[in-house]
Amino acid sequence: MVTYFFKKILFSIMLIGVAASAAAHTYFFGITEINLNRQNKHIEIIHQFTAHDIENTIAEIKQEHFSPEHPKYDQYIQAYFDKHFTMQRNNKAVQLNWLGFEVKRGQLFVYQESSHKNFLANLVVKNTILVDTYAKQINMVNYQDLTSPNKLQGSLTYDQSKSVAVIGASDNLKIKKANNN
Repeated sequence: MVTYFFKKILFSIMLIGVAASAAAHTYFFGITEINLNRQNKHIEIIHQFTAHDIENTIAEIKQEHFSPEHPKYDQYIQAYFDKHFTMQRNNKAVQLNWLGFEVKRGQLFVYQESSHKNFLANLVVKNTILVDTYAKQINMVNYQDLTSPNKLQGSLTYDQSKSVAVIGASDNLKIKKANNN
């Protein structure tokens, strides 16, 4: 009788845990910070996304089980971000250097930078991270250039309908419709 009661309680706890985890992840949101380093004028980028969302997306793309134990985990994460987050100036790609990533409390933090001296005004930013996998995915890109005379700062929002945006003057933000480039 004690065993039956214990099993029933354990089963109830498991059901509550499954229901809570399913309900807890009803939104899909990623955030990217783009800053211009005051000293060396390099663009510094930090992405933050839910780690298992990235892992599930890569597993779907590669059609294989994908987790931190995968032998190409680092390589696949880097390739995914290199493909789905790009920047251009004057129709030329801004080279982004891969600094690395870490997983903290279920969040994936990815670090990139551009080693060329840059500025943020009129920078074309393309962000398609997770939007092909999750219909409700919203990506926010916050940018800040305190070295410019106008102290350029603001936010760009990306989803399935918008994947490209141009950083303009703080009062002149231009958003473009998604394209196939």
